[in-house]
Amino acid sequence: MEFVEKYARIYNGLYKQYINIFYLGGVIMSGKNKLSHEAYGGVNGEKYTPYVSVKDALPELTIMSILVGCIFAAIFAAANVYLALKVGMTIAAIIPTSILGTALLYALGRKSILESNMVAGIAGIGESLAGGIVFTLPAVVIWNEKLSLLQIVTITILGGILGVLFVIPLRKYLMVEEHGKLSFPESMAASEVLVNSSAGGSGLKSVMTGLTGGGIFKFLSGGLLLWSESPTWMINLSQNGKSIFQSMFGVDALASLLGVGFIVGIEAALYMFAGGAIAYYGLIPLIKFFGEGAATAVFPATIPIAEMTASAIRGEYIRYIGAGAVAAGGFISLGKSIPVIIRSMKAAFSGMKSAGEEVKRTDKDLPMTWVIGGAVLVFLLTWLLPITKIHPVGALLSVLFSFLFAVVSARICGLIGASNNPVSGMTIATLLFITSILKAVGVVGNKGMIMALLAGAIACVATAVAGGTSQALKTTFILGGTPKNIEIGLILGLIASAVAGGAAMLLLINIYGIGGETGLAAPQATLMSMVVKGVMDAQLPWTLVLVGAALGIAIELLGLPVLPVALGIYLPINLSVGILAGGIVRVVIDKKFKHNDNLRKDKVEKGILISSGLVAGDALVGILVAGLTAGGVAEAVGIGPRLLPTIAESKEFALVMFLILTYLLYRYILSGKKNEAN
Repeated sequence: MEFVEKYARIYNGLYKQYINIFYLGGVIMSGKNKLSHEAYGGVNGEKYTPYVSVKDALPELTIMSILVGCIFAAIFAAANVYLALKVGMTIAAIIPTSILGTALLYALGRKSILESNMVAGIAGIGESLAGGIVFTLPAVVIWNEKLSLLQIVTITILGGILGVLFVIPLRKYLMVEEHGKLSFPESMAASEVLVNSSAGGSGLKSVMTGLTGGGIFKFLSGGLLLWSESPTWMINLSQNGKSIFQSMFGVDALASLLGVGFIVGIEAALYMFAGGAIAYYGLIPLIKFFGEGAATAVFPATIPIAEMTASAIRGEYIRYIGAGAVAAGGFISLGKSIPVIIRSMKAAFSGMKSAGEEVKRTDKDLPMTWVIGGAVLVFLLTWLLPITKIHPVGALLSVLFSFLFAVVSARICGLIGASNNPVSGMTIATLLFITSILKAVGVVGNKGMIMALLAGAIACVATAVAGGTSQALKTTFILGGTPKNIEIGLILGLIASAVAGGAAMLLLINIYGIGGETGLAAPQATLMSMVVKGVMDAQLPWTLVLVGAALGIAIELLGLPVLPVALGIYLPINLSVGILAGGIVRVVIDKKFKHNDNLRKDKVEKGILISSGLVAGDALVGILVAGLTAGGVAEAVGIGPRLLPTIAESKEFALVMFLILTYLLYRYILSGKKNEAN
């Protein structure tokens, strides 16, 4: 326990230093000390007054902010490459770097909140493109082909540029017109952290309370391994000794999901849970029922359904159905967005013609000529560069699917945040189409598979980066930054992230390899290799994909939002349950103070502040745990299974700890004087 005490002393020291910097010495550049209620909606986006006045010209796109942002982007890119290769997940960067970047800038004498926002946005791109790289490119190694650093960096930069540029035509629609409709939970959490870091006061106390609680909870569960982070129970109902219903239930007992759930609210959480219910209590039992009597494996599985668990059925069948539903949601979302995109492009071009007309600082974007020119340039480079040399049809498709899923990804991040963005699901849909079309035009064999994968990798990186870009632009809208500056900063940050992430991936693959008992799991890349090979060899379960698409269309016809429900089908139900818990706390608070609107708003704001801290604390300590794993000391730190094996392995104990955290969140929001304004 000496390690725990030492960690606590270090944390307390950092906390005091943090308070000294921000609370005692904070400079309130805008004259405000918190975000207004209107930052969360209730007002037309055009009439929203940002934290920093449009007339104020604070330092933003500076050498210092770019340099610090690139450093954090490189660090988060490398760290997330390791996590994605090891366990198939990444950790959000925008919220932790809202804290770390602000601290470093303040230490260097830089006190502009817009510089801190620039740092956080650039760092978020590092985390985003790490997933784009790792979810696809290791498949080349799985096929025993060579992969060079120059190839990785080139693919990453090409896809990353598309990801940034393709969000620009949608910025006004997603950030301004949809203000209050799309919650952008992680963007709002980052905004709260940035504002309260600068302003201090009771808001900072709420954020720091959440950060401390979320960090401790994460370290106890994910570091010391005192309880499971994802307790799961198998469901097996029987009648007369015969099984009649088999499935599973669980919860991701993570402070970050609890915080995200409170921020997004009950509606989005229920839609996701509904999708999970369709998958786990409709589709999985149905597949188990019809396959129970099959003596042989049913494609695409390799073992009989009778021998498969609910989790295995989800992995072999439901993921394809979920991918089809997400793809259908993507096409539907794109169809609905086309009028907005056309309007945005017309407005951009008319703005070019009337160059003398003054545009507000907060409405300035990169010119539309950059978007169109960038797309054409990426197409030509993808086709003609020797390092990529993708068939022109594949190059064109990579650009088209980058645009399609950039739209979808940006909107999904507005719903549930980049941490829960199903990039792998959209990549599966991309690879299905690109590989099929390349095969149809005669590009087959190993050459065809590699071309399809590289084209898909460009679209995958674009999809991931578009999510990070949308979050950075929403935070910029809330704080009153200049979109054009952020867009330039993100493009510059791509280079540092691509080099750091690519080098880390090659190093890890060369040391550990992929697959086997000691190799890296690279779960998404393994799945992508199977998808591409399956299409080329005519061994892909199109029936499942089309069933998912049909479900997506049916959901749309019912008047429900497709993407949240489709996400629930594709993602594990444990994640949806964790988010739902936070949503339930939010609705209880809303109902408790429904007769006093001002007090209700104050309590909800207090809840969002502490929830933002929970997300940040979970993410920061998650990076610490990842560092311990990379350093080979995670097993030594994880004392739970050795000291308290019964508790560490108890699913019920893990659930109780998560419920206690949920209750503490509720009690903290209720605490304080009834007339307090946070």
